[in-house]
Amino acid sequence: MTNPPRRALGREPAADRALAAGPAAGRHDPIPSGVRVIAGTLRRAGHEAHLVGGSVRDLLRGVEPADWDLATDALPERLLELFPDALYENRFGTVAVKVEGETYEVTTYRHDGPYTDHRRPDAVVFGARLDDDLARRDFTVNAMALAIGEDADEEADPSAIRDPFGGQVDLAAGILRAVGDPAARFREDSLRMLRAVRFAATLGFAVEPRTLAAIEADAPLASSVSGERVLVELLLLLAAPVPSMGLRLAQETGLLAAIAPELARQRGVPQDKVPGEDLWDHTCRTVDAAPRPLPGEPPLLRLAALLHDIGKPATFADGHFVGHEAVGASLTEAWLTELHAPRVLTADTVNLVRHHMFVYAAGWTDAAVRRFIRRCGASAIDDLLDLRTADNVGSGLAPDVDGLESLRARCREQLEARVALDLAGLAINGDDLMKALDIPAGPTLGRLLDRLLEMVLVDPMLNDRSRLLTVARELVAADSAESGTGDAAGPSAGTQPT
Repeated sequence: MTNPPRRALGREPAADRALAAGPAAGRHDPIPSGVRVIAGTLRRAGHEAHLVGGSVRDLLRGVEPADWDLATDALPERLLELFPDALYENRFGTVAVKVEGETYEVTTYRHDGPYTDHRRPDAVVFGARLDDDLARRDFTVNAMALAIGEDADEEADPSAIRDPFGGQVDLAAGILRAVGDPAARFREDSLRMLRAVRFAATLGFAVEPRTLAAIEADAPLASSVSGERVLVELLLLLAAPVPSMGLRLAQETGLLAAIAPELARQRGVPQDKVPGEDLWDHTCRTVDAAPRPLPGEPPLLRLAALLHDIGKPATFADGHFVGHEAVGASLTEAWLTELHAPRVLTADTVNLVRHHMFVYAAGWTDAAVRRFIRRCGASAIDDLLDLRTADNVGSGLAPDVDGLESLRARCREQLEARVALDLAGLAINGDDLMKALDIPAGPTLGRLLDRLLEMVLVDPMLNDRSRLLTVARELVAADSAESGTGDAAGPSAGTQPT
């Protein structure tokens, strides 16, 4: 991948003005006042105060940073003296300081000891030099610092940026380069390799060749990263403008095989869709076609798009993937559980994977539409249809193949009519039937309720308490007469669309 050259902030006049101008120049200060309060307190006490990491990178890109991290020569104990309400809860020198209702992380300059577990340093040594602190960071674009104070006018000179590893040059060129020896950086902390593919997608950057080669060499180490951290990086990657940039890098470098072996198996599996492309290509296309999540929302649709065909390699036979959606749902649940994903996110993703292979026909009755909604879940209908739309695009087809928008409109019509679509929507419940018909709780009662719901799905006008009780009595009497056992309800009626 190649990127057009970009000019770093501090290298073109307009960008210089954006960094240098503060309130006095009539511009909005991009740095929160709480961050400046912390910096001012530190500097008045004789300490240094620098913005570091992604906050500097994003400021230079003209993007509002998601986090504001500060670094200082003040030791953690000194930070607790200066900010009595702060919390110091780890051994890595990070103190959480709350100002104006927001919490900011302030970290003492440090350099790290050995990383025997490829994730965390065995020990840290606090220091007084900013450059030592920057030298331990992952990528050059994240190894810059900006000296700040309480007054926004203090950065009138872009030279306030400390950049010992050429981060501004790489930022301008759209290049992701490890600080120092890339192999050493990744063997210290294997999470950095996942961050590399994530940054490639979120920033749209190319990975520098030596850095890329080091990832390929040490990709198996990524299996030591905790499930929680893998999930964080994955969700951030999926929220990128073009997530396939990172996904393809993960596959090509071997990272995908280390963290998601079932997904990695898709490479080379044939697909009769886009000529010359395999199952993995289809998955990447589908993920890119899925709607990007709103800020602060989990990328549910893109996660489901990533996993919708995860069951295909295991079911591939004679050019077909029979039952891959059911197998995929099981694999999805197992993998997301391994990553310790939130239960709601796991359940919603599994549901979408399980039901994405529906086949709609214009001849469906309204009852069939209602059964479809019941089977998939009313709250999942829009997401399921969006997933199928992305699946169509990923297959090289038009988005609305098979009348998806017609089905969406028909589902919306049924939902707006507030007809009963599940047992909770029935005008009677189990207690009503037990009292009126003297039926004990248990499977017999459950089957009777299912039969009543099926009848209501066919004829919503039947959903009246009195009418349903009458029908229930008739069903019980008919079953008793037929079987002579008093079993109130036989097999439940089918629920598939017809």
